[in-house]
Amino acid sequence: MNSILTVRRASVAAVLAVMTFGPGAGIQAQESPETLLLKDYRPKSIYKIPKTEVQKAKYPVIDVHSHAYARTPEQVAEWVRVMDQVGVEKTVVLSGAVGPAFDAICQRFAPYPNRFEVWCGLDLRNSDQPGFSEAAVKELERCARAGARGVGEIIDKGSGLSASAGGTRVLGPHPDDPRMDAIFRKCAELRLPVSLHVADPIWMYEPMDKNNDGLMNALRWRLDNKPGIVGHAGMIEILERTVRKHSKTTFIACHFANLDYDLTRMGELLGRNPNLYADISARYAETAPIPRFAARFYEKFAGRLLYGTDMGFNSPMYRITFRILETPDEHFYEIEQFGYHWSLNGFGLPDAVLKKVYRDNALQVLKRR
Repeated sequence: MNSILTVRRASVAAVLAVMTFGPGAGIQAQESPETLLLKDYRPKSIYKIPKTEVQKAKYPVIDVHSHAYARTPEQVAEWVRVMDQVGVEKTVVLSGAVGPAFDAICQRFAPYPNRFEVWCGLDLRNSDQPGFSEAAVKELERCARAGARGVGEIIDKGSGLSASAGGTRVLGPHPDDPRMDAIFRKCAELRLPVSLHVADPIWMYEPMDKNNDGLMNALRWRLDNKPGIVGHAGMIEILERTVRKHSKTTFIACHFANLDYDLTRMGELLGRNPNLYADISARYAETAPIPRFAARFYEKFAGRLLYGTDMGFNSPMYRITFRILETPDEHFYEIEQFGYHWSLNGFGLPDAVLKKVYRDNALQVLKRR
C-alpha cells in the first residue's frame, strides 16, 4: 500500500512540475524545470527599478572594430541608415583580407568614403619560407595604395597569427617573432595602426566544469583542450613584447587584450606603452557585472580606450552598448546578443569620458599626418 501511495504522490508531483496556476488564468502547461537546459535559460529581471532606453548615442561615435558584415550594396546602404539612426559617424571595417578579397571589400564600401574605412590583413602564407617578410611587406604596401587605412584584425589565440588565404586558414608566426619585425616597421612608416587580437576571455582556458561562471559561452570557444598553445598569460607577454619592440607603431589591443577580467593588468600595459590603445568591443557583457570597478578604469584610462562593437550592425546591438556605457541602470539582461546568462549593469560614465571613448581617441589614432 505504501508503495502505491508513493507512486501516486510522485505522479502528482510530476504533473504539478509542468503546470502553472495563476489567478483567473486557469492552469497552463510549462516545461519541467528538471529538464531545462542552460542554453535555453532566459531569466528576466523582477526588479522594479529605472530602465533607460538609449535610442541614440549621447555623442557622435566612431566604431573602430567591425567587419565586412554587409555583403551587398543594399546591405551597405542599410548599415549607413542604421548608423544615422543610432549616432555612429564612422565605422572601421577590419577586413583581415589581402589580395583580390581586400580589393573587393574596398569596392563594396567605396560609395561611402566618409562613413567607412577599410583595413587590410597580412599575407601570412609561406611564413616558414625565405622571403616571407619581403612578400608580406610588398602586399601591405599594395593594400595601402589600394585604400587600406590600417591593419587588422590580426588574431593569435595561442597557435600563431591566423589568416584566410583562398578560403583556407593559414598560420603565421606569433606577433613578437623576428619575421614580423619588417612588417610592423612598415606599418609605422605607412602610418597604419594595427588592430591585434591576442588570447581569448579567461573562461575559455578554465576547466569546463561547475565552477566556470562563463561556461555558457566558454564551452563554444573553449581553449582548455587545445594542446601546445600559448596560454592566456603567455599571449599577454607576447603582446607587450611586440608593442615595446615596435614603439613607433600604433597598436590597438582588441577586446581589452582579453584582460576584461583583470583590468588592473590592462591598465599596467597601457601605462607602460604609450603606443598601445585598447578597444572595448564585444566585452560589454564581461565588464558589466563589475560596473563600479569598470567605471573607475574607464575614467583613469579615458584617453586610451576606443569604442568598438564586433557584433554586426543592427540597432538593438548598438543601443545595448550605449546603455551600458551611459546609464546607471542595474540588473538587466541581454542574452541573445552576448550569450551570457548573468545580469548586466550600466557604468554611468561622465560626459568627458564618453566623448573620448566614443570619438576623440579614435580621431587621434585614425589621423594621417
